[in-house]
Amino acid sequence: TKKSMKKLFALFIGLAALQTVACADDKPIALKDLPAAAQQFLKQYFPDVKATYAKVDNDLWSKNYDVLMADGSSVEFDKNGNWTDVSCKASQVPAAVIPQAIRNHVAQQHPDQRIVSIDRDSKDYEVKLSNGVELKFDLKFNQIGFDD
Repeated sequence: TKKSMKKLFALFIGLAALQTVACADDKPIALKDLPAAAQQFLKQYFPDVKATYAKVDNDLWSKNYDVLMADGSSVEFDKNGNWTDVSCKASQVPAAVIPQAIRNHVAQQHPDQRIVSIDRDSKDYEVKLSNGVELKFDLKFNQIGFDD
């Protein structure tokens, strides 16, 4: 019947979700076990900030790394050590990490604000300003949205 098919489908989805959670493997790692690109990023952009904790997140579909610094900043890296998220809520994201076009836009449109976080993926960049406004840019650095 249609009702039993819905129950079976819901059970299947639930089991798949449990399997995905069960396959997730988050474990602390030593900083020396980060990919070389991640280690270089930390040395270059956070030379005076001590990294206090690093972990690797393995799940069914991907692998990424998270690093927490003593000042509360955090950086996430993909499996190759490329940054995907930089958060510096107590200060600001190092300017050299932020694409020039985004820096220019923020300086012109929001001159009194700091960029406190930036994340990127295969579709866009998202930037959070010190006043809480979030700006979204496409991969060509055109602003495509905002949230306040």
